[in-house]
Amino acid sequence: MRKLLKYLKNYRAQAVTAPLFKFIEACFELFVPVIVAAIIDNGVTGGRGTGYIVYACLILIALGFAGLAASVSAQYFAARAAVGFSEELRRDLFRKMQSLPYGCADELGTPKMITRITSDVNQLQSGVNLVLRLFMRSPFIVFGATAMAFAISAVAGGIFALSVGALFIIVFAVMFVCVPLYKKAQSRLDGVTTVTRESLTGARVIRAFCKEDDEISEFRYRNGNLKKSQIFVGKISALTNPLTYAIVNVTIIVLLYTGAVQVGEGVLTQGKVIALYNYMSQILVELIKLANLIITVTKSFASAGRISEVLEMQKTLISGEPAAGEVFKGAGAEVEFVNVCANYNGGEVNALDGISFTAESGQTIGIIGGTGSGKTTLVNLIPHFYDAVSGEVLVNGINVNRIGDEKLRESCGIVPQRAVLFEGTLRENIRWGKNDATDEEIMQAIKTAQAEEVVASKPSGLDERVEQGGKNFSGGQRQRLTIARALVKKPKILILDDSASALDYATDAALNASLEKLDYRPTVFIVSQRTSSIRRADKILVLDGGKLVGTGTHEQLLKDCALYREIHFSQFPEEDGNENPA
Repeated sequence: MRKLLKYLKNYRAQAVTAPLFKFIEACFELFVPVIVAAIIDNGVTGGRGTGYIVYACLILIALGFAGLAASVSAQYFAARAAVGFSEELRRDLFRKMQSLPYGCADELGTPKMITRITSDVNQLQSGVNLVLRLFMRSPFIVFGATAMAFAISAVAGGIFALSVGALFIIVFAVMFVCVPLYKKAQSRLDGVTTVTRESLTGARVIRAFCKEDDEISEFRYRNGNLKKSQIFVGKISALTNPLTYAIVNVTIIVLLYTGAVQVGEGVLTQGKVIALYNYMSQILVELIKLANLIITVTKSFASAGRISEVLEMQKTLISGEPAAGEVFKGAGAEVEFVNVCANYNGGEVNALDGISFTAESGQTIGIIGGTGSGKTTLVNLIPHFYDAVSGEVLVNGINVNRIGDEKLRESCGIVPQRAVLFEGTLRENIRWGKNDATDEEIMQAIKTAQAEEVVASKPSGLDERVEQGGKNFSGGQRQRLTIARALVKKPKILILDDSASALDYATDAALNASLEKLDYRPTVFIVSQRTSSIRRADKILVLDGGKLVGTGTHEQLLKDCALYREIHFSQFPEEDGNENPA
């Protein structure tokens, strides 16, 4: 939590002013019982008459208005500081999440990141707000009332001190028990978020397989666990108020008894006994507020730890000494893998094992293999989304960790497996590839990506609105538009990671033909499950279990690689047994 206080530095004035106004309000409140005692002792029983009572009541009204003004000012400044704190924290948290390499993002997970930036930040905002409003006021009222009690009567002051000590023990004991329980409850909220997100994003699949009841059962289980955790910790924290009331009421009974005895002995006046009662009532109210503050702060500490976990995550990507000179010159780029091994989050089994090959500038490289064979892992190493465990990935003879991630990725056009479009217009989506792209450049990229008919079919053309995730476009349309987004920047390296899986064979063939005609000749990597998509590639890599089991052209692999033959003939059985399958 202490590390997060830096986000209050731009709101130091408000963070200081809010408690100061609360302190002033508390001072006004502490004078109220004294004036009430004076009204009783001097105005009612002392014989000073109605004029004195009216005068004292006017002072009470003035104190009330002054306290109200101080309270409103404190609320305003506390709210400004808390909202500003959360805004800056959320901004940095989002920036951190955006900067995390794939490995850290995989480890953390989307549901957890969403919970951190929403629920946890909101909890911290509430904690900061309450601390600024009550952290100084409540303790000051408690200790101030105890001091005033000592000023009135040493016996009464002793009773106050004992009760306040007992109250603090209860409050901090409850806090000590609740902190780890709130952390546990918050972690179970991640589970509920995960199930909810999966159910919403996979709604069509769930309905297609009639799995609604299974999803409902899973949600009930996760939600039930969260409910149990929150009820359990809620029961413990709920003990604070009744125990506090019990101790305060017992203290009031003792005060009234001892006060009555001292009034009878002439040691105290009736007004002073009323003042002691009012001070104890003030302590009761403030301790209840303090208990609620501590519960909120306890939740905030749990949230702060989870947020700090994200903010303190270190970039795991290795960055070597920057390469001197220009890395990318001319068209295309040479890509070389030298005995590369890679895995995820330090796993024992490598996703890639001993991969070596060279892609000459302007060549088209096809990559094929079974599910989980390492195809996506291989192409993700080129733009340095992950680090190789051993070996080197070289672009134009320079290790990718020495090029600089931003410079490297600006020279790459990447189309991931999942075609994602963002809310906005078609033009805005394509311009993700190049911010200053003209409509002519956009349409050329769309034409190359075989998406011309997609734009032509829309009434607004490039100004057609795209819903979140591109849900108003089919899977094949989304894939072609994301390919156009990568092409508009005229990349040196073009990576198509199974990005034509939703296209029919004719469109896929037309796409490959148009890529071959690009005048800027990028080095193209095509990951596919279909041999028809890569059969015209200059070189095809066949992966199996993270190992490179075949390299060559389509014709060479049909002769020399059993796995490639098996894949190809399973898709084109009519070619099996032909003398010239190509």
